[in-house]
Amino acid sequence: MQKILLASLVSAAFAMPAVAAEQADVVIIGSGGAGLSAAVTAHDLGKKVIVLEKMAMVGGNTNRAAGGLNAAETKPQAKLGIKDSIESHFNDTIKGGHYLNNPELTLTLAENAKDAEAWLLSLGAPFCHRMGRGGGQTAARGHGPCDGSAVGQSVMKVLYGTAKKIPTIEIRPLNQVTELLTKDGKISGVKVEAKGKDKKDYTIDAKAVVLATGGFGANAKLISSLRPEYKGFATTNQPGALGEGLDLAKGVGATFVDLREIQAHPTVIPVKGILISESMRARGGYLVNNEGNRFVNELQPRDVVAAAVLAQPTGKAWLLIDDKLVKSNKLAAGYVSQGLMVSGKNVDELAKAMGVPAKNLKATMDQYQKAFETKKDEAFGRPEMVVANNVWPMYAVQITPAIHHTMGGVRINKNAEVIGVTAKPIPGLYAAGEVTGGVHGGN
Repeated sequence: MQKILLASLVSAAFAMPAVAAEQADVVIIGSGGAGLSAAVTAHDLGKKVIVLEKMAMVGGNTNRAAGGLNAAETKPQAKLGIKDSIESHFNDTIKGGHYLNNPELTLTLAENAKDAEAWLLSLGAPFCHRMGRGGGQTAARGHGPCDGSAVGQSVMKVLYGTAKKIPTIEIRPLNQVTELLTKDGKISGVKVEAKGKDKKDYTIDAKAVVLATGGFGANAKLISSLRPEYKGFATTNQPGALGEGLDLAKGVGATFVDLREIQAHPTVIPVKGILISESMRARGGYLVNNEGNRFVNELQPRDVVAAAVLAQPTGKAWLLIDDKLVKSNKLAAGYVSQGLMVSGKNVDELAKAMGVPAKNLKATMDQYQKAFETKKDEAFGRPEMVVANNVWPMYAVQITPAIHHTMGGVRINKNAEVIGVTAKPIPGLYAAGEVTGGVHGGN
């Protein structure tokens, strides 16, 4: 009797239909700026979207982006009479990337940046034009929150706020894609591992998949294998930036480009890995070494400035800003309120707090003041000093380069289609954001 019962149970078990896979028009892997931009856009095209995020919190590295969104020929620029062009944006980006960029991708970026900025404004982003040039720019083209706060958190607030109100977009944190599925040579869906208390494995069938998994700036092992000279560097990246998207893409025959092109941001607090935004330099901040002397044009591209910092005897330097910036800029005020900066009411006090010779520091400040007044930096050729940066108390923070951005990644075309080993797009697979390569070249 027991055997008959067991046989019946086994028979019933095998007769039960398999759990049907979920269905979606588009599955997006990653919930940062690239992922949620893709989600909202797919919704606008009438698609059902599922966004899968392996971390507990949405946003990825976008949450840590501070400086600004670069775009040329925008309405905010026009209102301020700032002369800029898409051609200049393209040329600056190609030059800054050491001409390693894929020109077609870089042109797509430059041509569409103004529309991205306008789109974010239409969704409610509180953006204004940001004063001062970023590294390597021939015109000031940064845009971000009008109060000077971090751009990434503002982008995420407006994108997440938009996406979560849309019933055809579902965002699932703690859900990690483990495999891209294919059928008849096309992407057909994903395998997913749900984490947390509801841990389970499941499958989603999809007509298209978008890789928006970010870079691998927190993967120290991978970085040091590609660039041994970066071994031991701190990182500004969120802990989840490990590069699993590259493995997913590799599994379906994707190709890659520029994986060795890894950027060190020049102004990061040693050990802590806290980034001091490039926008501090754009707004008049300048760098001095442990002797109290300037040593570089602070508005050069990041890799150039980082190399100059590392060339100092200690591999460290100081960034100086003034009280006027602290009182008018939320990012600067935040650095002070967090106790990240030392200060002084005069040169002697500031020099003592920094541990640099007061005589040299005063001479440096005088040199910068003269450069501001004459609009000509005789010492280092800095093209722009938008403010005098001389309102006391002055503030300083010690900085050193740290891993910031991985320029290489999945090879795509201008339609964001992932290119396979056949040199043709993999049907149904797209990629956006830092998981891709070719847009930025070497910087």
